[in-house]
Amino acid sequence: MAAANTIIIFGPTAVGKSELAVKLAKKIGAEIISADSMQVYRGMDIGTAKPTAEEKQGIPHHLIDIRDPNEDWTVSDFIEETNRLIAQPPRKIIAGGTGLYLWSLLEGFSFPIAEADPALREKLKKEPLDKLYQRLKEIDPAAAEKIHANDKKRIVRALEVFELTGKPISKVQEEARPRGSVSGFPHILIGLSLPREVLYKKIEERIDQMAKNGLIEEVKGLLANGCSKDLKSFQALGYKEVCEYLDGKWSKEEMVAELKKRTRNFSKRQMTWLKRFKDVKWFSPPVDSREILDYINDI
Repeated sequence: MAAANTIIIFGPTAVGKSELAVKLAKKIGAEIISADSMQVYRGMDIGTAKPTAEEKQGIPHHLIDIRDPNEDWTVSDFIEETNRLIAQPPRKIIAGGTGLYLWSLLEGFSFPIAEADPALREKLKKEPLDKLYQRLKEIDPAAAEKIHANDKKRIVRALEVFELTGKPISKVQEEARPRGSVSGFPHILIGLSLPREVLYKKIEERIDQMAKNGLIEEVKGLLANGCSKDLKSFQALGYKEVCEYLDGKWSKEEMVAELKKRTRNFSKRQMTWLKRFKDVKWFSPPVDSREILDYINDI
């Protein structure tokens, strides 16, 4: 078994990825990289099902608790940090269910062609639409052909990119190339799946436990510490629903029921993402870690 192989464990929420990753890490002396877009945020523990110190069992976990809720964390950040970590010993196990992160890691990702400039964008939005479109036709006829004259959002973005880069957006897009892939690294894809009714039961049990463990109190504490419910991080499952509950939209029971429904729907979207991957060996939990190791040795 080549020491360089990076093991990637993915599957829908509540399927058992973290538990299996820890078991494997203990057996092969590996460390774990989280591929969960929300576990990076400090203080957002219960709603993200972040592994506790006890659950980690002494195994180092990376990309957890590295941002405050009001800070950005993007797919490009994930790729950059994961590439850095994979290049360092010991061996790594990547575990998570954020399909975009994993797809971008393995298949490549086109990074944003220009950072947004909110002030410039607001200035452009105040101008008449016909004037904006006429300017786009003058500086970038190719983009103007593709963008409808009434699509103000895309017109503004095209003009914003031109102001920031000095190049037409059509040219910038042409020059952009996917990068960030680690597909050149030896890697093994392990997928976890369960029958839908079994997975849904696990999801509902997890959410009931989150409510008992203090999810509402966690959100109240974050808001009391200055976090805004409008933050990108607060659009995550669990946090959004609790904020709606605190605003009076739901009773506690209604909030929990809604969170269960939205999480079930989210798990279906996750599986749609994960079915895109090729060369995956699928297992149905509970999985004996020795079974995984036998598969890895065989290939």
